[in-house]
Amino acid sequence: MTEDVLSYNREQNIKLPDGSIEKQTTTLNLGPTHPATHGVFQNILEIDGERVVSAEPTVGYIHRAFEKIAERRPFNQITTLTDRLNYCSAPINNMGWIMTCEKLLGVQTPKRVDYLRVIIMELSRITDHVICNSVIGVDSGALSVFLYVMEYRELVYEIYEEVCGSRLTTNIGRIGGFERNFSDTAWQKLEKFLNEFPAALKEFENLLQRNRIFVDRTVGAGPISAERALNYGFTGPNLRASGVDYDVRVHTPYSSYQDFDFNIPIGTTGDVYDRWLVRNQEMWESLKIIRQAYEKVQQFKGADAEVYHAHAPEYYLPPKKDVYTKIEELIWHFKIVMGETEIPVGEVYHSVEGGNGELGFYLISDGGRAPYRLHFRRPCFIYYQAYPELIKGSMLADAVVILSSLNLIAGEMDA
Repeated sequence: MTEDVLSYNREQNIKLPDGSIEKQTTTLNLGPTHPATHGVFQNILEIDGERVVSAEPTVGYIHRAFEKIAERRPFNQITTLTDRLNYCSAPINNMGWIMTCEKLLGVQTPKRVDYLRVIIMELSRITDHVICNSVIGVDSGALSVFLYVMEYRELVYEIYEEVCGSRLTTNIGRIGGFERNFSDTAWQKLEKFLNEFPAALKEFENLLQRNRIFVDRTVGAGPISAERALNYGFTGPNLRASGVDYDVRVHTPYSSYQDFDFNIPIGTTGDVYDRWLVRNQEMWESLKIIRQAYEKVQQFKGADAEVYHAHAPEYYLPPKKDVYTKIEELIWHFKIVMGETEIPVGEVYHSVEGGNGELGFYLISDGGRAPYRLHFRRPCFIYYQAYPELIKGSMLADAVVILSSLNLIAGEMDA
C-alpha cells in the first residue's frame, strides 16, 4: 500500500509524552464564500497536507422556508417559489409544480400544450448542462469554454423572454398551459438555436473530451458505484453516470414524453469524467427531442394551432381584455387570484426529470385555498449527503472538481 493511500487513514492526532495532544491535520473551510461552491454552503474539511481526510457539509445559509410559505399561498402563486430551487433550469421546476396541481385538479392538457412544454423543458435541460459542464472546465483550469457556450444560454433566455417575459426565474406556464401562445419571434429564435448550437456543442466537446489535462483531472475523480448511488437515492445524470438507466421521462412518462424517440446515456464508473460525458450526451438527446416537438407542433393547423391551454375556467385566468369588459370573467379572475376556487381534497406525488435528477412534489390538500402540506424532493440535497464519501482520500483540488460535477445548486438544497 502506498504512502498516498496510508496518509489519509492514519490517526488525525497523536498524544505527546506530557499528555498533550498534537494535531496532525489541518482544518480548512471550503465555503461558505469559496468561489468553487457555486452557492452559499460550507464544507469543513480535515486535510493531511493536500489530501482530504474527512469532510462535514453544512447547509442552511440561504434557507427560505419554501415549504412553509407554500402553506400560506394559493396554488397558482407557488410557481414563483419553485423558480428559486434549481435556478439554472427554472422552467422545469415550474412545469413540475403545475403538473402536480393538474394531477390533483384532474386537468387534462391538449397535446399541443404538452409539446410546447417539452420544448421549454428540454431547452432548460440544455442550459443546466451547459452551465454544469462548462464550470467543470473552469474548475479544472479551462475558462474559455465557459465564456464560449454562455452565448447560447443567452439565446435560450431570449426564447424565454418571448414566451413569458422573464429570463432566469421565469414563472413560466399556468395550470392548464401557458399564459400566451408562442410568438413568431419565439419560433424564429428557436430555429436559430437549433441551427447554431449543434456546431458550438461539437466544438465544446472537441475542446475538452479528449483534452489530456482535462481527462487527467477528471478520470477516476469522485467515483461512486451504482449500488452506493442507489443507496443514497441518486437520480438523474449522477445516477446514470454510475450505470443505472433510470429516467423519469421514460419510466413514468409525463407531458406526452412517450411520443418521442430518444436514448438514455449511461456511464460505467460514476466518476467526474463519466458525469461530464453523460450530461454532454444528454444535450444531444435534448436537441433531438426539441426538433421532434417542433415538428409535431407545426402539424397543428387552423384553430388547433392557437391552442395553448386546457379548457379549465375554474383554474386558468381568463384573458385580461375580457376581465375588463365581462362580469363573468372578472368574477373568475378574482376567485382564482384570491384562491377562492374549489380545490379537491387529496394526496398526490408527481415528479419530473429535472436538470439534476428526479424533482418531486408531494402535495396534500385538505380542500383549502393553500396546500395543507407540500414537500419538494430536491435531488441536490440528496447528492450533497454523499459528498464527504466522494472526496475522502482525494486531493484538495479534486474536491473542487467533484463538487462541480455533482452540480450542487444551493437554492435546491435549502428549500
